[in-house]
Amino acid sequence: AGSLMTTKHSQPQSPFARSLTSTSTNTPYFKAAESTEIPSYVTKCPSNGPCNRLPPDCMTCNTNYSCIYGKPATFDCQVKPHVHCVDESNREQENFTITMICQFCWQLATTDYVCTNSTNCMTVSCPRQRYNATCTVRDHIHCLGNRVFPKMLYCNWTGGYKWSTALALSITLGGFGADRFYLGQWREGLGKLFSFGGLGIWTLIDVLLIGVGYVGPADGSLYI
Repeated sequence: AGSLMTTKHSQPQSPFARSLTSTSTNTPYFKAAESTEIPSYVTKCPSNGPCNRLPPDCMTCNTNYSCIYGKPATFDCQVKPHVHCVDESNREQENFTITMICQFCWQLATTDYVCTNSTNCMTVSCPRQRYNATCTVRDHIHCLGNRVFPKMLYCNWTGGYKWSTALALSITLGGFGADRFYLGQWREGLGKLFSFGGLGIWTLIDVLLIGVGYVGPADGSLYI
C-alpha cells in the first residue's frame, strides 16, 4: 500500500497580487520619498570655516538683553542643522561663543545695514521728505533684536541727472532754457526760450539756483 501524496501547484501571481501578500520585511510597493531638501540658510554658511565667524543666519544664540549698551558682550551660540564649522584647532564643533557690541539692530551705523529706496518722494522739497524704508542688517554684523526693521529715512534716490551737466548747460545755453529742459522742467524751459532767458535776468538767477542745488530734477530726485 502506498501513500497517496497530493501536490498543490501554485498559480502565477500578478505584480499587484504580490504587493498585497508581501511581508513587512519587504519593501512596500508604494513608498514616500524621503525629504532631502537643504535649508536656504546653508548657502550663506561657509563650510568648515571658523564657527565664531559664521553669519548670524547660520547660528542660534542665547541673547542676553541685560548687557551694558555700547560695551562688548559674550553670547553662547550653537550652529544650525546642516552647518559645519571648526574651532581654532580645526576640530568640528557645535557650541561656541561670540563677542559683539551690545546694541539693537536698529541702533547700528548706517553702513551696517541696507534699506529699500523710494522713488515716490521729493528730495528737493522743503522740509525734506522722509519715507518708510525696510532695512536689513548685513550678513557679517551681529546685533540684538530683529535683523529686519522699519526706519524713516530721507528721500535719497536719483534719476541719473548730473549736477555738473545742469550747471554747464545753465551757464552756456541757459538763455535758451537748455538747463530746464535737461532737468525735465519743460514749462520753465519754454518760458526761458521765448523770453530769451528773461532778458538775461532769469538766466543769471538759474545759474545761482542750480549752482547751490536749490533747483533740481523735475522728478524730485537727487543729482549724481
